[in-house]
Amino acid sequence: MKTLHDILHGIKVIKLSGDINTAIDNINNNSKNIKPNGLFIAKKGNNVDGHLFIDNAINNGAIAVVCSEDVNIPDNIAKIIVEDSIEAEGLIAANFYDHPSEKLKVIGITGTNGKTTTATLIYQLLNNLGQKAGLISTITYKYGNVELPSINTTPDAIELNKLMYEMWMNGCSYAVMEVSSHSIVQKRICGINFAGGIFTNITHEHLDYHGTFDNYIKAKKTLFDNLPADAFALVNIDDKNGKIMVQNTKAKVFTYGLSRMADFHARILENTLQGLHLEINDNDAWFLLLGRFNAYNILAAYGVAIILGFDNQNILSELSKIPPINGRFNVIYYDDIYIIIDYAHTPDALENILSTINEMDINGRIITVFGAGGNRDKTKRPLMGKIASQYSDMVIITSDNPRNEDPSAIISDIEKGVPANLNPKVFKIEDRADAIKMAINIANKGDIIVIAGKGHETYQEIKGVKNHFDDREVVLQIINSKKIIN
Repeated sequence: MKTLHDILHGIKVIKLSGDINTAIDNINNNSKNIKPNGLFIAKKGNNVDGHLFIDNAINNGAIAVVCSEDVNIPDNIAKIIVEDSIEAEGLIAANFYDHPSEKLKVIGITGTNGKTTTATLIYQLLNNLGQKAGLISTITYKYGNVELPSINTTPDAIELNKLMYEMWMNGCSYAVMEVSSHSIVQKRICGINFAGGIFTNITHEHLDYHGTFDNYIKAKKTLFDNLPADAFALVNIDDKNGKIMVQNTKAKVFTYGLSRMADFHARILENTLQGLHLEINDNDAWFLLLGRFNAYNILAAYGVAIILGFDNQNILSELSKIPPINGRFNVIYYDDIYIIIDYAHTPDALENILSTINEMDINGRIITVFGAGGNRDKTKRPLMGKIASQYSDMVIITSDNPRNEDPSAIISDIEKGVPANLNPKVFKIEDRADAIKMAINIANKGDIIVIAGKGHETYQEIKGVKNHFDDREVVLQIINSKKIIN
């Protein structure tokens, strides 16, 4: 049974009053779900201040409150005033769940693109090498036979520690997780002990949240600044910000790349729609993943496994068996037409996809279907319009997740980036299913259709409602209907 003193260990408490001897049976930071003998943590968010819900939490059974303001509460309720209740939440959660991140080897991956693929590759590779590993990613949370839907790329501190505790209880030795810039700034990873950190790359994204690109870089860099001396830092040396990420780290630094000298270096021998033939540190291997950008993800997974002490040949053998990740450059082949579904929703990611296809030996046209999310960084929209029109033979701009914005306004923002001389190749169809249908109907044998932006997502968010929508599902329905007609 944890006492209040147990779960406050290591936290700088400014003031403590009330009944502090009662055991805390449950932790929950949601006042609607407070259980008897629960602890309520009042946090100040961007839109809501948790201090406003303290009375409600007490009425629902909370016997202790952690807050950063000296609010008035009944004398029989423990009041713990701390400097930062958000930071305290992470330490409290770690204490409550017996510091699971110290029992596991936690590997965090941060960057703009490639986090999900790299994390999933490492997770699958470790399990294929006979280790038990858990995964926390944009797509799913997994350990053993358990698979849970992902709510956030990086969960809140309580859910994160709970997941790691369950991984450890299920015999896991490793936890592989994506670390978003939002989670770093919002201190969701406070109290997590990382055995290693990986930097994939950094490009134009989330400036609606961070304000400036410099702030975005600083957010990512914080992960490496806080790594302990016995940890490792593995960075993409081809990215100009790779060195910046680790300039203040205490961890042992390793590098990977395709263009520069690195600890883990790869050379692309073949880049086809069937896979990648790479030479990695003088070893040839064929991989099922496609595209130059995936060469970096494969290389990062290889580097981690080598750093962790696994056999070189076993690593390459197991890596070569791993299929493409859900929603990441997934290929559907129909009537000599390749249909590629990918999550690319940033300028860099879209350019990576389209440039890698242009590098391949193809006979047909490239038809690109994409949009941009609403209520997010608007400055990237014209950049994506420019990239799509420059790398494609035909472009269909459509709706993505418009959220609370007018889809036609988002499409108009994208269109502004299209050079005037390329306008004739660009079409606008607001309904995403109709846009996909048009692309398939106009495609000829040998053509490649790229459907970008949603990847693994199975919904389209419109006016606060998530409506079921799956790019892959729509494609298969259209193909099947054409087969019936033919």
